[in-house]
Amino acid sequence: MQSGIYQSLTTRKAAQQKSFAVLVDPDKVDDARMETLVRMSADARIDYFFVGGSLVISDYLDECVQFIKKHSNIPVVLFPGSPSQISKYADALLYLSLISGRNPELLIGQHVVSAPIVRQSGLEIMPTGYMVIDGGAPTTVSYISNANPLPADKNEIAMCTAMAGEMLGMKLIYMDAGSGARKPISESMIEKVASCIQVPLIVGGGIVTPEKAYLNCRAGADVIVVGNAIEKDPALIREISDAVHQVPVNI
Repeated sequence: MQSGIYQSLTTRKAAQQKSFAVLVDPDKVDDARMETLVRMSADARIDYFFVGGSLVISDYLDECVQFIKKHSNIPVVLFPGSPSQISKYADALLYLSLISGRNPELLIGQHVVSAPIVRQSGLEIMPTGYMVIDGGAPTTVSYISNANPLPADKNEIAMCTAMAGEMLGMKLIYMDAGSGARKPISESMIEKVASCIQVPLIVGGGIVTPEKAYLNCRAGADVIVVGNAIEKDPALIREISDAVHQVPVNI
């Protein structure tokens, strides 16, 4: 594994600096929307772009990544919903294993199929334990994965799942309530998970206010990911970025 993006994540975690990633679904943008999104993200000093979606039925993935790279210096990390969502123009790839489910295809099966393509891509590969948490509404990822999300009120299950993922060698843990979640992941669950792992913790899904982003960081999230809320109100980019980056150290 190369050291660029992952090194930045671990360095920021060690310094207790929180990060903000804007999630871009290639199916929901075009050049005109990307121009506004990239400009506002650069002005707000976001830390990363995550690019991907559960389906990605358009052919805009490569163009989307290239647009970001051309118009900003913000690192681009692929957040793929399937092995086909690979773009050599990105900086890194979250190589997701759905550790919250029991579908072997998303634990290892699809990885076996995608491994040669991923290896040849030249991307920085970041093994990521992906945990889907019940957000109070059916999500595309739950349907596609054919796996039940973890119960929102079972902190101990989430904690043990994250620990298992880390001990199996995952370099990141990603807790996601899903796009359009009615209920975001609770601060108590985030705190429990963060207290028992050493690797960076990414949290997304249902975060629609700067206050929630701030509280998630206070609870132990290292990276906050927001996509759906920004699609509805791009002005949230600066507000959430400011909230995330104002979290004090040594709290």
